[in-house]
Amino acid sequence: MNMSSSRPYLVRALYEWIVVNDCSPYLLVNAKAEGAVVPQEYVSKDKIILNIAPKAVRDLQLSNNAVEFNARFAGRPFNVSVPIHAVMAIYAIENGRGMVFSDDDDDTPEPDDADNKASRANLKVVK
Repeated sequence: MNMSSSRPYLVRALYEWIVVNDCSPYLLVNAKAEGAVVPQEYVSKDKIILNIAPKAVRDLQLSNNAVEFNARFAGRPFNVSVPIHAVMAIYAIENGRGMVFSDDDDDTPEPDDADNKASRANLKVVK
């Protein structure tokens, strides 16, 4: 069974968790990903770190397809749009807690491979 990407759901959950704990959520983004609209003068080694704390951005939208918001960079307004697959990590800047995503996080196994992975599952019921 094909499932949708878990990345947008995890990004939203971690964003909320970080904010509820009075920390500032930051995104590490692949700035060269197709569809990424970020201020290029702040890109380093094809990556950019974005502060998405409520006090740092306006009109934040964490959808299944993209992270979008308005922010100021060196006093200039900029509309940022990051495809969800370009989000490489979300973390609290204060302590580094969060999650790093790999390129294959949402890969669906091939049908033959799915049977092999299911037989190796190590789930246990804990009472």
